[in-house]
Amino acid sequence: MPPTHPPAGFWAGARDTVPMLVGAAPFGLIFGTLAGPAGLSPAATLAMSLFVYGGASQFIAITLLAAGSGAWVIVATTFIVNLRHALYSATLWRHVMHWPRAWRAGCAFFLTDETFAIVYHKLDEGTPVNLPRYYLGSALAMYGNWLAWTSAGVLLGRAVPGMSEWGLEFAMVATFVGIVVPLLKGRPQVAAALVAGTVAVAADALPYKLGLMLAALSGIAAGLVMERRR
Repeated sequence: MPPTHPPAGFWAGARDTVPMLVGAAPFGLIFGTLAGPAGLSPAATLAMSLFVYGGASQFIAITLLAAGSGAWVIVATTFIVNLRHALYSATLWRHVMHWPRAWRAGCAFFLTDETFAIVYHKLDEGTPVNLPRYYLGSALAMYGNWLAWTSAGVLLGRAVPGMSEWGLEFAMVATFVGIVVPLLKGRPQVAAALVAGTVAVAADALPYKLGLMLAALSGIAAGLVMERRR
């Protein structure tokens, strides 16, 4: 009989997330650099990464804060941007529905684009996995990485002026390309990605980032149509 391997656990989840850590590093660095000029103290900047823990939401929040927007505008905009996590949760639901509610609630806080992609890809492979431990390994690796690079951005932003102009944001684009491309395994997935990307560009001018949700819904509809035709 071939040797059996133990299910992938905590350290496997952390290891598989390393490429995502590299891509997210410049993003956290830029956030830490920009938060001060937007009006946040170093303590408030770190607190936002610690308790909000949402890269896109945090960037939008400090942008709106710097523009003098009201609290309700900031809350509503970040809420809309984070609605994509409901889609992630729906995708993972059948794998986690038997978990204790308290465990699911805690894991929901750590759900990010990167962790979702790593976990979903692992499940899609069909290899044995201890999902709670694997998920936690990926999630805590991302969380620690984000806090570390936010801290570095706060420190370097004071010591090295103009870091926000270095063009480091390209790394996050590359990270999302790396997230999406391995999941495009059939016509429905390709159609969903193309339609969502096209709509996102076309609807970029919509207020409160509504174009993102419109793009997501359009991509889902396109994928469903292709799946039914197949």
